[in-house]
Amino acid sequence: MSTADAAPVLRYDPSAHYEVETFDVEYRRDADQPWLARIYRPRGSGPFPTILDVHGGQWMRGDRLNLAYASTSLAASGAVVAAIDFRHAPRWQYPLSLVDINYATRWLKAHASEFGGDARHVGGLGGSSGGHLVTLSAMRPRDPRYRALPLAEAPDVDATLAYLITCYPILDPHGRYLFARETGREDILTSTETYFVPWEAVHEGSPREILDRGEAVELPPLQIIQGTIDKNVTPALQEAFAAAYRARGGTVEVEIFPDMPHQFVQSPGPGADAGHARMKDFIARQLAALQATPAR
Repeated sequence: MSTADAAPVLRYDPSAHYEVETFDVEYRRDADQPWLARIYRPRGSGPFPTILDVHGGQWMRGDRLNLAYASTSLAASGAVVAAIDFRHAPRWQYPLSLVDINYATRWLKAHASEFGGDARHVGGLGGSSGGHLVTLSAMRPRDPRYRALPLAEAPDVDATLAYLITCYPILDPHGRYLFARETGREDILTSTETYFVPWEAVHEGSPREILDRGEAVELPPLQIIQGTIDKNVTPALQEAFAAAYRARGGTVEVEIFPDMPHQFVQSPGPGADAGHARMKDFIARQLAALQATPAR
């Protein structure tokens, strides 16, 4: 490859600041139902690193705007973020959310350049149940169930992700279910039972139990952002998952924030600022490592 043909170096400075343009695009259509992605685009010359944002909401609620504050912060530092709507319970159960996320990952790679983004090292961002979904999709990017929707314009693009940022993720759905039962969280019990149908799916679709079963999976570098006073998921559950991830050869960083609750990166405040700074630093380190690795 000549110097003229070489791909541009993907630069990312976590301390940079850009104005951010936001707009919606339709990333797929299901009969008469449009499914939208909110694009957060830095105003500047790219290419910028690109990130897929998968929202939480106990697998039942929420939309592409759930992580808007965090996504805007990442975009302001020089990353293109695409936050997607997707099918969720109670109308749709597992694994239809994963079908949409797998498709959206491939779609984003195929269209990243249209938004000033770079498709070479697309990362993932997920909050709460969205952290479960984006991690599960990244671990099983070629699962034929998840890859059920063809992408006509780029049939050979895969749904792998280069790295993952997860905020208070539900990486052990059954473990979190037991915690919810102990703490009287009927809302979590109901949403978990509603999404995982049949109930065995709570085990089949569990990133933690997939690791324990020894399934062959992808293990992209992973960051876990977790507060100590979170009433939805505990630091102990995150540390247990991290130990299992490392035991299988994966790299994971668990960032514990004292006195921070669930969803703390989603609203202005010192906790969110600190969380966003850790995310940006993680992105910078992952991109530097990826670009330093010779192409195979």
